[in-house]
Amino acid sequence: MSSGHPNRLSAILLVLAGIGALCVLDAFAKYLALRHGAGVATLGRYVAGTIIGLMVWQWQGRPWVAPGGLKPNLVRGTLIAAMALAFFWSIAKLPMALVLTLTFVGPLAVPFMAALYLKEPVQPRYIAAGALGFVGVLVTVGGMPSLSGDDLLAAGAAVFAAILYGAAAVILRSRAAADGATVITLIAAVVPMLWLSPVIFITPTVPPLVDIGLMMAMGLAGNIGVQLMARGYVHLQAQVSAVLEYSALPWAALFGWLLFDEAVAFTTVLGAAIIAGACLWASRAPAAAPVSAPPPAPVP
Repeated sequence: MSSGHPNRLSAILLVLAGIGALCVLDAFAKYLALRHGAGVATLGRYVAGTIIGLMVWQWQGRPWVAPGGLKPNLVRGTLIAAMALAFFWSIAKLPMALVLTLTFVGPLAVPFMAALYLKEPVQPRYIAAGALGFVGVLVTVGGMPSLSGDDLLAAGAAVFAAILYGAAAVILRSRAAADGATVITLIAAVVPMLWLSPVIFITPTVPPLVDIGLMMAMGLAGNIGVQLMARGYVHLQAQVSAVLEYSALPWAALFGWLLFDEAVAFTTVLGAAIIAGACLWASRAPAAAPVSAPPPAPVP
């Protein structure tokens, strides 16, 4: 195995941990969206993320993006704002497992987005691994139910959020090595906060102190997730990272079992095993000589 293998394995573990942190965020988001609406929950997430991100950014010496990096980071922040609003609204309307299932169309599109934006060659193995992961998701939730009315609109919002998330992930992959995790995380909180700030004029009521604390926890989980994923993306192709996104469903099942005493069905275990197999398949280093890896991200 090449000397770069440890970096690849560490990167995979970082991305998986980052996805787990974002699943924690999703649980907070569903609770807060049901109590205050998707707009308030989404704004609260990014206000909290901005406060925490500014503290880390100041502590790390106020790093900034590399030349040419501001525009793609601003575009990514805008995509994130629209993605989060659509996603949080969707999980307030539909069961979380169903929303996660719908959002997994995103990873299937990432290889083609990466080919267009990053010029990564589309590798059939990663497409096949992505398709296998989606099969695992369908097994976990017992297939796709029929939807109509408002539920169908919420399902469309979930798919829309998935496509935006995939595009944001591709931009993140393109900037992770040059800009570093700290400034990427900060911009990914500040820009959505600014876009969503008009929400305060629509719902001016201040949430109770307990919910503000949950928003801070949500912001912390989100920032940790972005930090971990930004560090992991440096050493992985976007196509590999896309397959790893399917690990979100086993994470969600685990949190449901640990925190809410939700039963784990056999289909959940079977689907998780299929997803794990897809992730392992995608995580294998290419047999051919790999393209030289990008330089590591600056330690923030």
